[in-house]
Amino acid sequence: MKQNELRPPKGSKHNRKRIGRGVGSGHGTYSCRGLKGQNSRSGGGVHPLFEGGQNPLVKRLPYKRGFNNVFRVEYDVVNLDRLNIFPEGTEVTPEAMVSAGIIKGLKKPVKVLGDGELNQKLVVKANKFSQTARTKIESLGGTAEVIA
Repeated sequence: MKQNELRPPKGSKHNRKRIGRGVGSGHGTYSCRGLKGQNSRSGGGVHPLFEGGQNPLVKRLPYKRGFNNVFRVEYDVVNLDRLNIFPEGTEVTPEAMVSAGIIKGLKKPVKVLGDGELNQKLVVKANKFSQTARTKIESLGGTAEVIA
């Protein structure tokens, strides 16, 4: 097959409807708009959410407003001061946090935040770290490892 032999699939191309070009075209006189009324005028018609005058869904249900980001990731957050229950040199994983009762389960990824002070050197493994948490852990000689 050559480039000059390429054709669009059958039925995918349609001729444009040329309205208002005389009675013989089949689309003359009222130009496919019918007789009088709102939709026959230029600029006529109603907006897509108009419900014929009844109170719109957006106004009836307050929780329908706004925006929900479908790509948002919810984290279980843990502050540094909560990690002081582990002895020095311990490897702190999300599983260890669950067994210590810091977080409830492993359904969400874990993020360590830098609120509070850490008192001992730890190897902390979590899905995400805030910048302050990372610097506080590493300033004590510990490591902050990101897990998948």
